[in-house]
Amino acid sequence: QVRLVESGGGLVQAGGSLRLSCAASGLTFSSYAFAWFRRAPAKEREFVAAISWSGNTIDYSDSVKGRFTISKDNSEKSAYLQMNMLKPEDTAVYYCAAKFHNYGEIPPVNQYNFWGQGTQVTVSS
Repeated sequence: QVRLVESGGGLVQAGGSLRLSCAASGLTFSSYAFAWFRRAPAKEREFVAAISWSGNTIDYSDSVKGRFTISKDNSEKSAYLQMNMLKPEDTAVYYCAAKFHNYGEIPPVNQYNFWGQGTQVTVSS
């Protein structure tokens, strides 16, 4: 079965960096689009970034644009989220998500059907 496992979360000071990883198994990795979402305490889950199956199309939320970078490595069967210039408001549980989508661009955010368990990111001021 499909399994997504996030890692790389932790505690960091404002202005610092973290790199989240999402190791995927049980799927044809190169045919999947991947995305990162986050949920802060008492808030709704929000979209952070997405990358198409080909890696040619990338999208970011306005709140992270210019600070975060999403990528995927077919040989490693992993997706990544490089987070720089972190702010306290980036504190949240970050989730990796995937969808089989080997055509067109990034799928709509409500169509991701495989999810990881999440990794906590805490940014102190």
